[in-house]
Amino acid sequence: MSCLSAQGARSPPPDRLAMGDAGAGATAGDDVSRIGETALRYESSAHPDPTGRSQGGRPASRRRLLGVSGAALLTAACGTTTGKQPGGRRSAQPDPEGSGAPTRPAPDGALGVNFNEDPSDMDLAQVRALSAQWVRGFVPMTDDLDSHAADRQRAVARLLDAGGNGFRTILSLKFPFLTAGRPLPEAGSREMEAQLARVDRVLHAVLGRTDILTIGNEPFLETMKDECDARLNVFYEQVAEHVIAYRGKHFPHGCRTRLYMGALNHLDRAEGRTQATERWVGFVNRKPEIEGLDIHPHVDSLEAAGTYVQYVVDRLGKGKKFLATEFSLVRYWQDHMGDRIPAAYAAKYQVPPGTRVWQVIGNALERPFPQRRWDDFLAMSPWFAAHADYLTQQVRMFRETGKLAVATYGVVQIESMRKGWGPRKEPWILNPLYANRTVRQEEGRTGRTTVWFDSFRALQNS
Repeated sequence: MSCLSAQGARSPPPDRLAMGDAGAGATAGDDVSRIGETALRYESSAHPDPTGRSQGGRPASRRRLLGVSGAALLTAACGTTTGKQPGGRRSAQPDPEGSGAPTRPAPDGALGVNFNEDPSDMDLAQVRALSAQWVRGFVPMTDDLDSHAADRQRAVARLLDAGGNGFRTILSLKFPFLTAGRPLPEAGSREMEAQLARVDRVLHAVLGRTDILTIGNEPFLETMKDECDARLNVFYEQVAEHVIAYRGKHFPHGCRTRLYMGALNHLDRAEGRTQATERWVGFVNRKPEIEGLDIHPHVDSLEAAGTYVQYVVDRLGKGKKFLATEFSLVRYWQDHMGDRIPAAYAAKYQVPPGTRVWQVIGNALERPFPQRRWDDFLAMSPWFAAHADYLTQQVRMFRETGKLAVATYGVVQIESMRKGWGPRKEPWILNPLYANRTVRQEEGRTGRTTVWFDSFRALQNS
């Protein structure tokens, strides 16, 4: 169990029906398939604690987090804003001093794409079509690196290729101790030496060739629950000190690669804000070589995202910034997988009116829809249509803090989003810009979730 899984998994929707929505072009009589279930990656959203304070001052006003019509748009809660930051205008902020200091201007308010660990469905032409300049992924720090070159690992290879083609890149180092069932290694142990040797192999491949390296992916979700205390901090701080020393030794006159600490999760929940997360931010603040930290606000509302962002902005020191390399409303989508489909959709596409949302998505995965049908399904679903401006509002919230370096959003529907589809599986499939697994190609064009695609492109110039 991870550090943040105390609330347990969500309950499944009350009805587990056979697939009721036919695939594109099929009739209701063809609806005979069933879809399996899978375990959840994240637990349900719980109780935010609005009283969290920074070590250096009072928290920002709650009113700052709630904007027009209830949208949680954040104003500058800490530090001086830089005004509008279209598509990632570079900050005038000087680079941190110290050995190996970055040689390029710092990113400021940029919006890019994220493929997580699996770039197999993404090509750079798709990224260019989005007018994006930044690409992010993560590499698992496993024993695979003991026998295979780091630059042949698929995420690393794709990021190096993207960098060589003019894109700016972010790589996160993922230490999957929870998945492996292993405790954190102790300082000086053989296991720690093995971990640092793997880090060195990745550093050799990527330092000076990527723009940002984050130390840790989701540490509080990838560590045993009973170790999510000072032991987690000690491990990641040791790795960070090792990376700083390596960069200083190998790039004494400056390095392209900036350093950030990995992502904090569930900061909208009281149990997600602990002494360990306070220490995480404190370490960032006192290390001039570390430019900030990452956050992954997968939430159920923009208000929850506002609480999440406020925690970080209140605590980050002057000159420090944050990344948001993953973010979504997946918790909200999950709450509506058991809903019955809209009557208008059922009538238009001759689908039984008792069909559930998760079943429609499942049939789209089995037999991809025409673009128009996928667009209709989302636009006619009130739970989705009410949040069609989510991407625009969330990115604006990030930017208006004045502390966003880069945000990256899911680019394609990867295989792990489809595998084991069922009423219990969290619907990450609804997040990406390209709907390459739920929409068929038409005239050579990859399917897309049109509302996200259009919003993303507009945000590059806003």
